Amino acid sequence: MRKTVRSPGSATIINAIATGFGSAFGIGLDIKCEAKTMSEGIECVNDVGADTKLMDLCVERVFNHYDISKEEFGINLKTKSDLPMASGLSSSSASSNAIVKVTSEIVAEEFDLKKLSDLEVINLAIDASLEAGVTITGSFDDSTASYFGGVVVTDNKNRKFLIKEKMDEYDILIYMPNFHSKSGESNVERMKVLSPLVEIAYDLACKKDYFKAINLNGLIYSSTLGFNNSIAIDALQKGALASGLSGTGSAFFAIVDESSIDNVHESWMKYEGQVIKTKIDNDGCCLL
Repeated sequence: MRKTVRSPGSATIINAIATGFGSAFGIGLDIKCEAKTMSEGIECVNDVGADTKLMDLCVERVFNHYDISKEEFGINLKTKSDLPMASGLSSSSASSNAIVKVTSEIVAEEFDLKKLSDLEVINLAIDASLEAGVTITGSFDDSTASYFGGVVVTDNKNRKFLIKEKMDEYDILIYMPNFHSKSGESNVERMKVLSPLVEIAYDLACKKDYFKAINLNGLIYSSTLGFNNSIAIDALQKGALASGLSGTGSAFFAIVDESSIDNVHESWMKYEGQVIKTKIDNDGCCLL
């Protein structure tokens, strides 16, 4: 048996590290995971040469849920990504969602068992990510934006939604500098110092004023983490609807329309790195 699942990344509206409350939206860059059955064992490979610990843990979580032994059943997984890794664009959430989803689909069909619900998939993926140390808060906002697409506003501590809805499908520009930033290694105490300001940005998100929330959140976190705020300000000056740091970096993004996309792109060409064009994703995680 063979199945493939795609899972998009997401960009940050509110980073949840400071307060435990977050917001994110799906983007059109994704990770695809192809799975096929074997007689026994777990084999995981990715196309970026990254450690496979998270992949292994995701499969093990699914096997444990169904009480399946890798001595009696096996699975081979291969992931292919156009989503930059360690950049703040939820590559870990997208990967764990895709792996848990495709593994659970195969196991449920192979053994004629009940398929996992959407939230069961998400929670197993988050638990594996926490165990692997690739997330600080559990990233319920990133995970659900990746899984469902569209925009979410969440209580990450209790893994609950406040808002989950589709988003207008604007174009997105992503600026990727020539370095990475792993969220699991970020200075949490430094970020929590500015939590009162993050709460203001979060209130804007709860009122669905997402663009202002992105701008304010981006200024707060990029200043705290030592990133160059001029990147987002340049985009806004050139007509971007919103721009800010995604996650704990290193990627910045801008929401643009036809009148601003070329000017924003040009303004970012002076920085070392690359600019990627994509769109807001409202489809989320799905079988291909």
